[in-house]
Amino acid sequence: MVSSSNEGSGRATLELSVALSDNPRTRPVIDGRVPFEGIRLVPTTVHPSEMFWRQLRFGDFDVSEMSLSTLTILTSKGNRDWVGLPIYTMRKFFHNEIVVRKDSGIDTPAQLKGARVGVPEYQQTAAIWTRGVLQHEFGVLPRDMTWWMERNDDKSHGKSSGFKAPEGVSITPVPLDTNLGDMLLKNEIDAIVHYIANNNLVDRSRIDVTADPQVKFLFPDREAESARYFKKTGIFPINHCMVIKRSVYEKHPWIALNLYSGFLAAMDQVRKDSLAWMAPYYEMGLVDRAVRGVVTKSPMPYGVKAARPVLETITQYVHEQGLCERRVALEEIFAPQTLDL
Repeated sequence: MVSSSNEGSGRATLELSVALSDNPRTRPVIDGRVPFEGIRLVPTTVHPSEMFWRQLRFGDFDVSEMSLSTLTILTSKGNRDWVGLPIYTMRKFFHNEIVVRKDSGIDTPAQLKGARVGVPEYQQTAAIWTRGVLQHEFGVLPRDMTWWMERNDDKSHGKSSGFKAPEGVSITPVPLDTNLGDMLLKNEIDAIVHYIANNNLVDRSRIDVTADPQVKFLFPDREAESARYFKKTGIFPINHCMVIKRSVYEKHPWIALNLYSGFLAAMDQVRKDSLAWMAPYYEMGLVDRAVRGVVTKSPMPYGVKAARPVLETITQYVHEQGLCERRVALEEIFAPQTLDL
């Protein structure tokens, strides 16, 4: 939905549809509290699983969040439908979300070898980060586990990027009459990577498995593990970036920097509104929860330069895990105007 309006200012304003997940960093944009020079955004709030599926299958929005792994895979195959913006709406330490059955005998990452592991989608960024950490931190390779994938071809993001199981990796589709949560509680799998039980059109699980007495987190002190990993690697994993439809970008290339500036303003607004933006510091163990108003620099900087080590790590993992045939350069992913940011 691209259209122009005058809005009584004497200057044309470009109207763009935008899809966003609801989180502290995007809320000022969703609420319309942040102006975008020359742009009026018409937001839709939608769960990322559904958002990416809708974008990849139907191209519903001019601008949206996008799975960084899927964008990398598509780019590696010559697909140029999307132009990336170095705006990161989701960052998290995903490997500390692994849940296991208490009776599985799995108490350490190394004991995942030989385990039956569920995953919503094998190529999703959260799963790639988790497998990368398991491999490089704990010596557990993807092929050391057998995988069960919940999303079927009709609803998977991989359907749009030609996903095939990497060589040496066993992936079994979860039957349509069940889901990962039910399978874990019935002892049909031992663990789940990045469990999603949110109500959306793509994921089928709905049970809160973390509330069940049969289930535990693999890392009992998740904040301590996040702090250990960050202190050692300096990596705060990026999951989503923003994208523009290339057809829109090529007609209006100026919108790349205008959107970037608007999202920076949104981050500033979050800092002014609340302490929600400091949550990652707590998770990384860098700031005690009793400390208030001390931290002034965000641990989640936008831009290519500040995030280059993290971005290059995920593109390495996508290639290393057999999801694309070549290593993709960041210059291929992001709008040229943003590469020096």
